[in-house]
Amino acid sequence: MVRDGFFYGLALLAVATFVWFFTHNPWLTAIPVLLAMFFLWFFRDPSRKIPTGPGVIVSPGDGKVDGAEWIETTVGSRLRVSVFLNVFDVHVNRCPVEGMVTLVEQRAGQFLNAMNEESAVLNEQTLVMIDTGEFMVSFKQIAGLLARRIVCNLKAGDRVQRGQRMGLIKFGSRVDVLLPAEAELHVKVGDRVKGGSSILGVMPSVRKP
Repeated sequence: MVRDGFFYGLALLAVATFVWFFTHNPWLTAIPVLLAMFFLWFFRDPSRKIPTGPGVIVSPGDGKVDGAEWIETTVGSRLRVSVFLNVFDVHVNRCPVEGMVTLVEQRAGQFLNAMNEESAVLNEQTLVMIDTGEFMVSFKQIAGLLARRIVCNLKAGDRVQRGQRMGLIKFGSRVDVLLPAEAELHVKVGDRVKGGSSILGVMPSVRKP
């Protein structure tokens, strides 16, 4: 479990104790208790089996694929895969590939519904770029309508492993991954994916013979 869950959970249990001590009302006491249980569940951090093999790109987050499209960037065409995380999904984020972090950039912005395509541009977000040595992958942690804090534990120069925990977004959000043009897509819109274990795409050029 992410430690935030303990902070929220223990604080609400303290509130429940306070309410019970002064009111002895089980219904009022139940409200903070139920909220404490929700936060303990929300900040869960399950272990994941990380796929092996060259050129594999995994999902940074749990959720539903709500976009897979070609976009033009300053460095050419890229395949953008968008994953929407609702409030019931695991919100711990993971690195999609192994390599060297070359950029971590935080951008202030709005808090539009993360299902809105404009959220990828207008919302508060953190951009991370990773150089695998063979190809580059970038991804964004994007705040949503309820998400008010993005946590990213990476900095430029860090060496990361595929599936490594790297942060989280609190309460409903979105992650966008930019795959190289040569990547073979392994998901489609509507698929459910799990952070660190679901394969979004594979780079055929770096497969072992």
